[in-house]
Amino acid sequence: ATGSMSITDALYTLCMDDAKVMVAGGSEAVVHRIGIGGFNSMRALSRKGLKPERISRPFDKKADGFVMAEGAAVLILEKLEHAEKRGARIHAEIVGYGNTSDAFHDTVPSGEGAVRAMKIALRKADLKPEDVDYINAHGTSTVVGDGKELDALSEVFGKNLKRISVGSTKSATGHMLGAAGAIEAIFCIKAIEKGIVPPTLNLRYPIRPGLDLVKGKAKQREVNVAMSNSFGFGGINSVLIFKKFERG
Repeated sequence: ATGSMSITDALYTLCMDDAKVMVAGGSEAVVHRIGIGGFNSMRALSRKGLKPERISRPFDKKADGFVMAEGAAVLILEKLEHAEKRGARIHAEIVGYGNTSDAFHDTVPSGEGAVRAMKIALRKADLKPEDVDYINAHGTSTVVGDGKELDALSEVFGKNLKRISVGSTKSATGHMLGAAGAIEAIFCIKAIEKGIVPPTLNLRYPIRPGLDLVKGKAKQREVNVAMSNSFGFGGINSVLIFKKFERG
């Protein structure tokens, strides 16, 4: 959730008129013996010994853990009048965010904190569940976590969930930990810009049939509103909502 929370901190700074432009994001470099050993001890990593590109399989019945990854992503957040004055290209608008801490368990999510974070984000954005087109799910490829997230999504979106594209880009990138929220925010922005929803790779046996989990292949569809979920260990939850920018 670190990358997402840095973006919300930047947004708050702009809203409080303490700055006109903020640079925010996240980076991670944890692929070393201590990092991998720690997460392996928590039994968070896959133990199946498959080819690396096939291990991460969010929302699949055969998922058994995530893949560690490294990366970085940065967004430039700017007040509208400042961006327009300098003729900046505006990729999307941040319209809502929700941060919660449920302090339930080190590695097992409660789901309750995720529900509250999504509801707070929707309320701040002045949007209804039916307004969301795409959700970039936290979806790490852990048995408990993926199921809890789909339960939380069902509670927040109800019957609307069936028409929303829900995917996990961690199936392609691995889990970048502190960088994940920022990278996945960019996936949401590009989905809005390009009208293409990235796929959930390696998904063959969905744990929840009947949902649009963008199985295997990217999907073309209009995306006006996208939600990015980041639910970290220890019950730290951060949700961002992006909207297609329209002048006037």
